[in-house]
Amino acid sequence: MKKTLLLTIALFLSAVAFSQSHVFLSESFDGENFPEGWTLSETGKDNWEISVSNHAGGKPNELFLNNFPPLFNETTRVISPAVNLNGVDEVILSFRHCLNNNIDAAIQQTPYVIGVATSTDMENWTTIWSEEYKESGVYQIFEFINTTDLGDNVHFSLFFTGANYMINGWVFDDIIIYSQDDTDLEMISLNFPEMSNYGEHEISFTVQNIGISAISSFEAKYEGIDGIVVSETFETNMESLEIKEFTFSEAAYITPGSYNLKVELTSVNGENDGNENNNIAEKNIEIGMGYASKVPMIEHFSSSTCSYCVEPNKIIKQVLADNPGKYTYTKYPTKFPGMGDPYTTEEVKNRVNYYQVNGAPEFYLDGIWKAYEIVSPDDIDSVFGSNTFLDLRGAFTVEGNTINIVADFMSYIKIDSVRAFISINEKTTTENVATNGETEFHHIMMKMLADDKGNPINLKAGEYKRLEFSYNMDSTFMEDINDLEVALWLQNHETHEIYNSRYAYEYTEHCYPVQNMRVIYALDCIETIDINWEAPEKGNPVGYNIYLNGELVAENKSDNLSFVSEDQSVLSHLRWKGNVAEVVAVYEDGKTSVSFAQMFDGEMLNVNDNYETKCNIYPNPASDRVTIATELRVEEIAIYDIYGRTVRQQVNKTTGQQVVEVADLEAGVYFINIKTDKGNIVRRFIKK
Repeated sequence: MKKTLLLTIALFLSAVAFSQSHVFLSESFDGENFPEGWTLSETGKDNWEISVSNHAGGKPNELFLNNFPPLFNETTRVISPAVNLNGVDEVILSFRHCLNNNIDAAIQQTPYVIGVATSTDMENWTTIWSEEYKESGVYQIFEFINTTDLGDNVHFSLFFTGANYMINGWVFDDIIIYSQDDTDLEMISLNFPEMSNYGEHEISFTVQNIGISAISSFEAKYEGIDGIVVSETFETNMESLEIKEFTFSEAAYITPGSYNLKVELTSVNGENDGNENNNIAEKNIEIGMGYASKVPMIEHFSSSTCSYCVEPNKIIKQVLADNPGKYTYTKYPTKFPGMGDPYTTEEVKNRVNYYQVNGAPEFYLDGIWKAYEIVSPDDIDSVFGSNTFLDLRGAFTVEGNTINIVADFMSYIKIDSVRAFISINEKTTTENVATNGETEFHHIMMKMLADDKGNPINLKAGEYKRLEFSYNMDSTFMEDINDLEVALWLQNHETHEIYNSRYAYEYTEHCYPVQNMRVIYALDCIETIDINWEAPEKGNPVGYNIYLNGELVAENKSDNLSFVSEDQSVLSHLRWKGNVAEVVAVYEDGKTSVSFAQMFDGEMLNVNDNYETKCNIYPNPASDRVTIATELRVEEIAIYDIYGRTVRQQVNKTTGQQVVEVADLEAGVYFINIKTDKGNIVRRFIKK
């Protein structure tokens, strides 16, 4: 999928004729190495690198100008390969960047300058755009530009003018230079999450008119959901360079599973688009079987050598004190800005490299860089208790100076290559005093198990994985074995997104989940749901919580290892397809295990069971028609497909035999809902 407007073409085009395409230069810096064909000026050539970060707002990786030696105070350039500008009067320049300033903007005397220049000989440069900056922040540039440098051998350079040692760093991403076609509607993004829950979903997308002419209408379609193709014409009024979001009027009903969702622009202003190379957006999506409750993960890079860290440490300490139970938190003592925090470890250094941290203090919330801001109570509240698709529980005990950890990681969705992190922190330390005046430090990371790269795990929907570790803390900076905490989180190693987190239960046995759960759903004369399970392999739960499709239907059930119900208030939680039953083991003090979850089929019912046997449908399977034979007064008949959508509906108000035509229905399983004067009756039938 394209990242943004800037990523119409993923790779750099070294020479593109205007008649073939409007894109002359495009580079996203997503590779591990410096892009082929790009060069550096002599000044600062050792200060440019490819960073795995995404501070500028695109996807990792990005171009990074560091403040490390060698130091300079002049102009440094990153130079593109040659492009062909024959016959071009004006182009559009676009890129992202993020400045991490080392000086308070209010007292900074001389601003930094970045810009773009052109040259035909790579010696004499013509500046076509430049800007002065003092404020740290994330920026996006979008400018019409022209140059006197024309021909088939034009180089572009991105340049910085100033003292590199005065900044903490500057990152750049998604550089694109292009010209306009007369008509060109570009698909910017497909606005659908990569993971979502079962049910009905709106399909939205964002487009930009990057052509010259206004756009009054366009046609688009989406596909990739169970073979369904939906097309729609959108009436609009989009001037040149205008960006808008649109939503299909027909939503998609999506069941749990994996899909490749695609949205395509098929016409613009009633004709073919002038540039059809940028009309498609697609995304691989996973639809889950349920939700877990999210706890935000806060990662904090600080140092006892950092005077700027003192006040943020006070603030975050108070924020945490005011929000008990609503966060997971780990602090990494860095080797900078002084000679290094005494408690810095190789794991901390690697975590710094993972996020490309270039200053202290820095905060990350669920793997997202906070742009030099402190995590606030509002930040925590915006995440805590929200829906996520992964759950986790753990506990630890100690024997002497050895810590024993057991943790379960459970998913409601298929997810590959997620990494489970386990961080052992000490709540309060005092022996890492350095130069910033602080005498007490909190939540300091002592060890990550098995290491700082996390533990790769693959999870299927309803599946959990267990990790167990024993580690002797004598090899760490630990001061008090009775002052430890264990932070757990699940993270996408590539995007840095943290899906969920928890603190492990302290100094107690692990809360093991139930085993071998089975669900029996019966619809004979009496509709019944029967959920049974086996006790956890270890531990003594005080009861069990039972959920149907996320709704609690029994709490702290302790009489036996089963739940049987004919209660319509319970059965009303059933859906047409993809129902989920869950059992959670509850231990003392309200501690809980992860869920044991299982999917099963069911019908959405409101049945008066006394009349269930007084209704019969035939033939089943059926080809052309279905006959309903009943003594009851039939008020309405509706047929639903397996996705819960109504495909046939008729009002009868009669008794006796009723005939429903089904010849035009596609082959498959259907549900027929018969509304009578005594209640609803639901039957399945097969269309041949």
